[in-house]
Order: sequence, then C-alpha cells, then structure tokens
Amino acid sequence: MEKREELYSGKAKSVYKTDDPDRYILNFRNDTSAFDGLRVEQLDRKGMVNNKFNAFIMQALQAVGIPTHFEKLLSDNDALVKKLDMLPIECVVRNIAAGSIVKRLGVEEGKELNPPTFEMFLKNDALHDPMINEYHIRSFGWANDAQLDRMKELTFKVNDVLKSMFANAGMLLVDYKLEFGVFSDGQIHLGDEFSPDGCRLWDADTREKLDKDRFRQGLGNVVESYEIVGRRLGIDFDA
Repeated sequence: MEKREELYSGKAKSVYKTDDPDRYILNFRNDTSAFDGLRVEQLDRKGMVNNKFNAFIMQALQAVGIPTHFEKLLSDNDALVKKLDMLPIECVVRNIAAGSIVKRLGVEEGKELNPPTFEMFLKNDALHDPMINEYHIRSFGWANDAQLDRMKELTFKVNDVLKSMFANAGMLLVDYKLEFGVFSDGQIHLGDEFSPDGCRLWDADTREKLDKDRFRQGLGNVVESYEIVGRRLGIDFDA
C-alpha cells in the first residue's frame, strides 16, 4: 500500500491518500490538544499508544458485527482504513455525568445516568462543536433519517460492548464520542478513532481519571495512564 499526499491534518491525526481510491492511511501523531487547540503539547509515544489502542477496540467491535473503517495496522503510528464520506455529527453517550454536561445542567460530577444520555454535536471547530438535535440534522441535510437511526443504533451497541469490556478490566466507561461515515457500499461505518483521547475512563474502585482529562486538568502521566488502560484490556504496546 503506497502512502501518498496528505489529505487532512487534524488536532492529533493526519489522513493520507493511497494508491487505492477506497483506502486511506490514518496517521496518529504525538500531538495533544485541549480547549479547542489553545493548548497543544507533544507527548512521547502517544501516537503509537492511540494507534494500537484504536486497533484493538475497532477489532473488538468488528467481532460483534459493528462495521468500522479499520482494516489493519501498518506501523506503530499508521493504520489502513476505508475511505468514508464522513457525516458532520458527533454522537455522544454519557453513562456518568462528567465534562460539559456538568457545566450545562449543573449536575454533580460522578452521578450515574440511568438510562445513559445520548447527545449530538456538529463537528465544526470554528463554532466549538455546538450541540444539535434531530431537527437540525434533518433541516440542514447533515444526515437522512435512516442514517441517523443507524448511528444511534450503533452508538448504543458500542456502549453495550465497551461498557462491559471496561468493567471486566476494573474501569468505568464514563462517556465517549463516535463519528460515522458512509462507505462506497452505501453503508454506515464507524470512523475516526476510539481511544482515551475521545472518551472518559475512570478506575472503578478509586475513580482515578485515566483519560485525556489528565491533560486538560494538568494531572500529568497522560500517556502512562493510556497505557495502563490498554494493558488492563490486554493490549501489548511493545509488540
């Protein structure tokens, strides 16, 4: 697979074209950002850790029938993925109150949410990813009803799978965001990534934060915590 020109460079990942028009190379960089890019740092090994973490999660989801864009690892920092026509919507599930919902609704951090909440946000950095609802999505044509229903279905299926997986490893899946796109076959696939950059994970006993909040809140040991999470799941980062 030939790696060609860079197509897109985001906050922590880059996308490259390949000699296959239906495949891209996803490159995980060491960049770490917070607060809409106002704070950016390089953290050693982060790109490799997130790449291997994402591969593990995507393969686990594929094993239970959830379609994803992931195909295979190419190197420590590169993965081969399907080319998706991404939908500009972030799907967020919250099992425990943390982050923005605490500020927006004035609830206590750590409150169990039963049932879990489901929220959607427009992917738009300039607008700071505003919250949207199904009527916005229909009115502005960001997705059709069938696509919206499928995204919701898959998002909650992911929750069932991963909440149990993390619980078995002594962790709480607090919340997470997912992004979806349409492959050339017309089907919705999970895209982007699933790593501690895009979810919140707490130790089940101590409620120690093991995710990107360590960077946002200046707690330190960011990558080390990511590796702790991965090793509890059985990921070998040195392989």
